[in-house]
Amino acid sequence: MAAKKKASEKKTVTVTQVHSAAGRYASQRGTLIGLGLNKIRRTSTLEDTPAVRGMINAVKHLVTVDEG
Repeated sequence: MAAKKKASEKKTVTVTQVHSAAGRYASQRGTLIGLGLNKIRRTSTLEDTPAVRGMINAVKHLVTVDEG
């Protein structure tokens, strides 16, 4: 059986906004806000889940991702 990971061992991903949301679709602006971003060079550290990965994928042209 696979052992469960402890709460302190959860993987995180750091997302930094590198491009403006101006002129983008409203859904993309909303996704940036959902990720905790809304200005260039803002950084947010989030738990690495499929939902967060999907949000990052929707705005991958506006952000950079550091896994860690």
